[in-house]
Amino acid sequence: MNLTSRAARRAAVVAAAACAVLAVPAAIALAAPSSAARSAVAAARPATPMCQTPGLVEWINTNGNGYAGGVVYTLNFTNLSGHTCILNGIPFLYAVNLGGSQVGNRARQDGSNTPNVTIKNGGTASSQLTVVDVFNFPKSRCHPVTAAGFKVFPPNQQTAKIIPFPFSACSARGKGSANFLSVTRVK
Repeated sequence: MNLTSRAARRAAVVAAAACAVLAVPAAIALAAPSSAARSAVAAARPATPMCQTPGLVEWINTNGNGYAGGVVYTLNFTNLSGHTCILNGIPFLYAVNLGGSQVGNRARQDGSNTPNVTIKNGGTASSQLTVVDVFNFPKSRCHPVTAAGFKVFPPNQQTAKIIPFPFSACSARGKGSANFLSVTRVK
């Protein structure tokens, strides 16, 4: 009787071990999320937001690259929002006087929109700002004045910031007046 009882216990232990070996992979498979579940979790995670004007510092590298007839400056957008964000497109800008009013025509936008530019917190994206020498234009099309800076709207934003930067500008606006500013897409 002792022998049978020992054999029965041994058979029960072996059976339990075999069940455990089979149950562990099944439990792991049930615990691991399916690809559909992983996709649902990823979709629930918020997408990287667009950069908002209040979270950006807008500035110009004043060491421009001069050429016969003007200067090309780097217009920078530094992300200080506290999180990663996206810029996409071409800034909208124009020269302003000390009162913040527009001087001359708005900058011509050169280039087309590009894929999103992801800017980590503390990172910077840039655009090229060309300022044509106002003396290249007839006075009747330009009316030269000194501008106090630029009013810059980051791509796809309704709010602007003013960048102080005195320079020679054309005050004439409208059809037939000089286009002395141009800006490229953000990279």
